[in-house]
This record gives sequence, C-alpha cells and structure tokens, in this order.
Amino acid sequence: MAKGLEIDAQLVITLDGDDIKIAGVGSYLIVNFPSQRVFDKITSGPPKDPNAPKKPKDPNAPDPLQQLNDLALRLGLVLDMRVANKTHVTFGTGSSAKISLNAVLGKIGSFFRG
Repeated sequence: MAKGLEIDAQLVITLDGDDIKIAGVGSYLIVNFPSQRVFDKITSGPPKDPNAPKKPKDPNAPDPLQQLNDLALRLGLVLDMRVANKTHVTFGTGSSAKISLNAVLGKIGSFFRG
C-alpha cells in the first residue's frame, strides 16, 4: 500500500442545492458539510422501503468507521469530517476514529428538528 500519499485539491459537490466542500493539502483532507441536515441525509444511506422487513444486524459485520480509519492510516492521510466548519469525526490519527463533542451535540439536536 502507498505510504505518505500527498494531495492538493479543492472540490465542491452540490447535492439538492447544498454545497459540500472537499479540500486537501499534503496528507490532510477536509470534507465540510454545510449543516447537520445535509450530513444526516448523506450518512443515512439509501432510502428504505417502509414495507421491507427489518434485517437483523450481523454481529460479525465489520465496523465501517473502523474500516475508513484503517484505510486512512494505510494511506498516511488524515480525514477531517466537518459540519458547518466544526470537526465531527477525524480518521487516520490513531487506532480508531475520533468523534468530537460537536458530533454528539449535533446528532442530539437533529432529533428535535422537524
């Protein structure tokens, strides 16, 4: 696998009128979502069929956050995911992803929004 991947990029992705900004310099990559609503929409996965039976979670399934952290470590990258310019999760800085207090408070606050 690559060691010390270097990047230099800026990208803006527009999704339903919301701009998601991605910037990277050296081994540091930032993904900034404009709001908790946009972050929740993207991280919720594909739309679910309300009539489909619920599938039990496989206890042996790999943790996607851990997989992303392991990939960032292998590539020598730090991935900083932000919501409204506040860090929520950082990957590639240790043995597991670091979830910030901003992420916890943002998720709690999103339960009370309509």
